[in-house]
Amino acid sequence: MNPAAICERESGLKRGLGKTQIVMIGLGGAIGTGLFMGSGLAIGYAGPAVILSYVLAGFVALVMVFSLSEMAVVHPTAGSFGTYAETYLNPWAGFMVRYTYWIAQVIAIGGESVAAGLYMQFWYPQVPVGAWSLGFCLVLLYFNSRSVNNFGTIESWFALIKVAAIVLFIILGGAAVLGLGQPATGFHNLTQLPGGFFPKGLSGVWMAVIIGIFSFNGIEVIAVTSGEAQNPQVAIPAALRTMLLRLFLFYVLAVAIIVTTVPWTATGVTVVAQSPFVSVFQHSGIRHAAGLMNFVVISAALSSMNTNVYLCSRMLFSLSRGSYAPQYLGRLSRRGSPVAAILTSGACILVAAGVSIFTPNAYGYLLGVALFGAILVWMVVLLSHLSFRRHTPLAQLPVRMPFFPWMQYAGLLMLAAILITMGLDPNLYVSWLFGIPWLVLISLAYLVWKSRGRAPARATQS
Repeated sequence: MNPAAICERESGLKRGLGKTQIVMIGLGGAIGTGLFMGSGLAIGYAGPAVILSYVLAGFVALVMVFSLSEMAVVHPTAGSFGTYAETYLNPWAGFMVRYTYWIAQVIAIGGESVAAGLYMQFWYPQVPVGAWSLGFCLVLLYFNSRSVNNFGTIESWFALIKVAAIVLFIILGGAAVLGLGQPATGFHNLTQLPGGFFPKGLSGVWMAVIIGIFSFNGIEVIAVTSGEAQNPQVAIPAALRTMLLRLFLFYVLAVAIIVTTVPWTATGVTVVAQSPFVSVFQHSGIRHAAGLMNFVVISAALSSMNTNVYLCSRMLFSLSRGSYAPQYLGRLSRRGSPVAAILTSGACILVAAGVSIFTPNAYGYLLGVALFGAILVWMVVLLSHLSFRRHTPLAQLPVRMPFFPWMQYAGLLMLAAILITMGLDPNLYVSWLFGIPWLVLISLAYLVWKSRGRAPARATQS
């Protein structure tokens, strides 16, 4: 199908997001519990060399988001990478990647809601986790169902809290390392502990790259917002340049501060029970550090939930407009918001949250689909971009990925190697155990849907 025709069928969403909101949404989507909590797992895998792991993960994220943004500027649409896969690969790829991303985000949001409930028990241990989880889900669904500007404002505040916490963290950690106002920690924690800078070898560095990729997951939201950006041709490139620099600095500097200030043996874990950020705050002598960090981590969880609800609803909206989901999911409210897609996604999110509350071990297996799906989506983005470049004159590209196509090939190679590693690792093989059957199931669903021969839905408002 003609690219313009596919983008046109997803029209009608209100373009209410400005450049600053898009930057903050992008930061909010990528800075979440993966950094605040998951960094402890990465440190446990690699030790001080985790700094290199996050640099490598950041490289893959950079290649993916640059490739995605090139397409988003030319084709600003809510379906984003799903629409581009359908346009430049084939309809099955568009169907598969949108549903895979949707189910991955539904599962992730359910987990984040439970995590937020657990964090709230720090202050209110008598209130059940399920009550907090349900309450947070309902509140965020309400804000998402309003105008997109409401969503952008809420997410900007959430992101601001996280960014402020990271900046404060880097300042305090840097002061501790250099001895500003206190005895200097120095750099001995990087090289003088048993095993030196590479205590777990290169294999440990590689395993930490996987955690880093998971941490950066969510950065793709910047392309999804192109369908509701006020001026996507200007806002997306500007937001991209600003966000990538900040994101890269935040992740690499924050992780470097952790392993420099506190011995990696104290912050690296195999099971996350406490954020390594808390250790650094406590080392700085700040009173009530645990309570302060708990507030920040809750904000991170709610921010991630808020962004992922947005992503879920836009994927479902895009599927509906492509006649791959019921037509009512493609309808818009008077405010230009896909309320039906938001509420349907919300119902599934509540089910995911319920499963994780009552059978947490089973939820851990479901999470394998989300992890497998995250890598798969990024690979499809890069494949779509390679095809996109073959069909698009360079003169039409206000944003261009440098060193094309070698950067895309390098990104694909690294992502493929990560997928293989996940299949071989005893802690991560579950991603293949559930990811492959999911691909088979969604492919069968596509064949059934295709056999019904439905035409794309028309834009409607309710």
